[in-house]
Amino acid sequence: MDIVCLDLEGVLVPEIWINVAERTGIEELKITTRDEPDYDKLMGGRIKILEEHNLKLKDIQNVIAKMGPLEGALSFLESLRSMTQVVILSDTFSEFASPLMRQLNWPTIFCNDLEVDTENRIIRHRMRLHDGKKKAIQALKSLNYRTFAAGDSYNDLTMIQEADGGCLFRAPQTILEQYPDLKIAETYDEFLKIIKEFIGR
Repeated sequence: MDIVCLDLEGVLVPEIWINVAERTGIEELKITTRDEPDYDKLMGGRIKILEEHNLKLKDIQNVIAKMGPLEGALSFLESLRSMTQVVILSDTFSEFASPLMRQLNWPTIFCNDLEVDTENRIIRHRMRLHDGKKKAIQALKSLNYRTFAAGDSYNDLTMIQEADGGCLFRAPQTILEQYPDLKIAETYDEFLKIIKEFIGR
């Protein structure tokens, strides 16, 4: 059996933190995993910025509530789910993901959690596992699934390399130049074609 594992932000929905940066005018929040490979360092910096600007979880959730899937993402995902099993592997947090999952018709997602205090301030992020995307692929392979993985950022590379097949989707030029051996898709039609070729092997 095949299973396809997809990153969330940049693949199916816009980058949450870029949207927060644009709504708040805080340029530093535009830094994502496309720019910073160390996710713990990235999240530590984000939480510090939120504290400095007195932004709370509800402020981010208000931004997310106005977001939707990328154009074409829902029909792509529905076509894909009609062909094979799909799991979203994301470093985002359950406190962020729920409204977006509703708009994508509730696909399965493996993600993380935030620790929030009584005043709704984000205190810290809690990762289920270090390099959880790669470990999810390893676990699925141990269950005798043939795995395909795709994403757009540094934190997706280990799962793509661990999977039986994979590709980058709309990745930045820096990553494309560093990993020229990986397949690339820029449109959902190209993306679906690459996955169909894998499934048809």
